[in-house]
Amino acid sequence: MSSSNFLRGTLLLTGASFLSKFLGMIYVIPFANMVGETGTALYSYAYIPYTILLSIATVGVPLAVSKFVAKYNTLNDYYTSMRMLKIGSLLMLITGFFAFLIMYFGADLIASWTKDEDSKGVTLEEVKSVIQMVSFALIIIPSMAIMRGFFQGNQSMGPTAVSQVIEQIIRIMFLLVSVFVVLEIVGGTNATAIGFAAFSAFVGGIASWVVLAFYWKKRKKYLDTAIENQKEKVTIPVRDLLKELFRYSGPFVLVGIAIPMYQLIDQFTFGHAMTARGDGDIADIAFSAFNLQGHKLVIIPVTIATGLSLALIPEITSAFNSNKMQKLNAQINQALQIIMFFVLPAVFGLILLADPIYGGLFGMKNLDITGEVFAWYAPVALTFAFFTVTSYILQGVEKQNFTLISLSAGILTKILLNSIFIQIFAAKGAIIVTLISTFIAVLLNLWQIKKAISFNYRKFYKLSLLMLIFTGIMVIVLLVVKYVFGLFLDVHENRIHAVLMMVIGVTAGGSVYLYLGYASTLFERITGRRIAILDRLIRR
Repeated sequence: MSSSNFLRGTLLLTGASFLSKFLGMIYVIPFANMVGETGTALYSYAYIPYTILLSIATVGVPLAVSKFVAKYNTLNDYYTSMRMLKIGSLLMLITGFFAFLIMYFGADLIASWTKDEDSKGVTLEEVKSVIQMVSFALIIIPSMAIMRGFFQGNQSMGPTAVSQVIEQIIRIMFLLVSVFVVLEIVGGTNATAIGFAAFSAFVGGIASWVVLAFYWKKRKKYLDTAIENQKEKVTIPVRDLLKELFRYSGPFVLVGIAIPMYQLIDQFTFGHAMTARGDGDIADIAFSAFNLQGHKLVIIPVTIATGLSLALIPEITSAFNSNKMQKLNAQINQALQIIMFFVLPAVFGLILLADPIYGGLFGMKNLDITGEVFAWYAPVALTFAFFTVTSYILQGVEKQNFTLISLSAGILTKILLNSIFIQIFAAKGAIIVTLISTFIAVLLNLWQIKKAISFNYRKFYKLSLLMLIFTGIMVIVLLVVKYVFGLFLDVHENRIHAVLMMVIGVTAGGSVYLYLGYASTLFERITGRRIAILDRLIRR
């Protein structure tokens, strides 16, 4: 494949991945408005364990298969690549089915860890039912992911890109339509509607399989021809193939389960601790506000920033392997600066506009609880983004095993402190502990990067100080905007007013920050190039 085709394929996959994640964020708005905070909390109680079990069932194998296939295709050993597809698919069918059995028959246990029998709001039986509904997706999703990895290893990004988007569209359509039918047409219960919403993961998986099967049928003859034309076919023992595969897959799974693990600990401790302090009646509302709706909003800047930063990881790996230390230091600096530049102002913006953003998107009911919880959760965006990027940087400099140490330190801190902080500080206690835990993990990763390659953070600190100054100016502008428009907009009672304040605030704050970044050439120093669209807008 030519370099231009490869670049086009990479951009296609990146764009499809972002679109898929963006759709996954946006659907929560109509969904939450239909089922309320209690309904979205119930959905979270099923989806978080599902995400963990899916990550464990796949153990990073799909991405590892991509790397494996690319390696053996380079050696013109298409026979071994095809064998790995068959072995990997069988492995994922087995692990996926076992994960399904664990989740389906362990639903009672997971539900009891999540809720007390006498807790108000969502019941144990409802949690169990929704967990069982989402578990069916585990049967098909892991093996489907292997097929995507195989296509990517063949430098064919189209099948993965199209299947990702179709899977998300079909899942969201089924989710929203089924919830609407159950609640508005049939007159069913919230729990029944959430059960169908959870089952949408299985429906989306089927849709993705149909797309991949279509591509497989079109391309299999070319793959068969490549194998037939291969001069030598060496049959590597299955044991050796699996050893190589798992050597590749280990680092991928650790980063993939990091954020869901923090959410899972909250799920298993939050309700019990809130009940113990006498706040069990608002536990589901508060949990939903930061673990689903709030999390989806906070993850938007994280997705954008980490997407841009992770694009540098192959170059970081190449520079390290070539021992080009000056280039390596420059690229790591760039990756970290991108995170700070995009996420820092987003965090302050979300804090200052927490009530109008949350109320405008998800409704004004219980805003005194949800708005405050969302504001406290916003800073988590920064630590989540830095943990993700620093973990991949460690992988690029061959220190990926250290991620296990930093993640374990963060998770252990979360386990030890979570219940105590919740009982002392209520809902925001869980968020405070997440901040402490992820901050510890990030510091450990940053320390290991410095130790591994003698990395100097001086340039990062200097530019971060400049970003902090620009963010401070943006904050002043937002405070003025809030004061002026707050004189005639009631953002706590009127939803339209909340939406107006959100739009005005985001536009004003974002415009000021972008202008400062452009005028000071901070953009150029971080990215290494001018931003053409800003040139056209600002120079008019």
